Formats: sequence, structure tokens, C-alpha cells
Amino acid sequence: MRVLVQRSGEASCTVDNNITGKIDSGLVLLVGFTEGDNIDKISYLARKVVNLRIFPDDNGVMNLSILDFGGSILSISQFTLYADTQKGNRPSYVKALGGEEAKKLYDLFNEELRKYVKVETGSFGAEMNISLTNIGPTTILLER
Repeated sequence: MRVLVQRSGEASCTVDNNITGKIDSGLVLLVGFTEGDNIDKISYLARKVVNLRIFPDDNGVMNLSILDFGGSILSISQFTLYADTQKGNRPSYVKALGGEEAKKLYDLFNEELRKYVKVETGSFGAEMNISLTNIGPTTILLER
């Protein structure tokens, strides 16, 4: 499981000109799954995300988590996090988990996050347009 975490200001996901998820500030997560991912990995990474200290404290030091700082999460399914380009310029996605199994894990991940913070989502499997203001910029890859 891979989660690309971006500290963001305003962010939104649009599918077919309809907003499926929107936050004012917080984190944008791009989430991908692979074979062998399970509830233990999902729970671990959900806790890691909400406890990640990447928001500034009163001294401007990244010392606060989203739990301390406030805000919401925009979670986007992103199978391309498992792109492999070692055999050429056309990425292979054979390591990415697809279909119903990936959707089930994505839904479980979002449920875990919702235990801590408000979560908005994209639309699994859809062509999505993501708009965000990356603050910092701060972008961190988590993997388990």
C-alpha cells in the first residue's frame, strides 16, 4: 500500500463536471494498493497519516498533525502509484491491485481515516480532475 500525502489548502475532485469531494485545508491523499495489502496495513497507514507532524506550530516548525491543526482529508484512489517503467517508457501497472478488491481496500482505508477526521473522496475508477494548492510544498510518500 502506498499513500502520497500532500499538505494542502483548498482542494477538490471533479468527475463529469460534478464535485465529488472538496476540502478547505488539510491533506490530499493519493492511495494505491497492491497484492498482499490487508486491514493491518490499512489501519497502520491511516494512523500514520493522521499523526504525521507536517503542519506548522506557532513558531513555523512542522510539529503538528492534522489532529492538532484541524482540517479535512481528500482521499483519491490512484493505481498509478504502482507504475513500473523499468522495461521502457510505457508504464506497466501489473503490481497495482485493481477492480473490486482495490475498491474494498480503498473504502476500508477511508473508514479508518473517518475515525479521526472528516474525509472527502474522489470516485473510484473514474477519470478525475484534482485541483489543489500544495502548501510548502509538502509531499511525503508512505508505504507499508
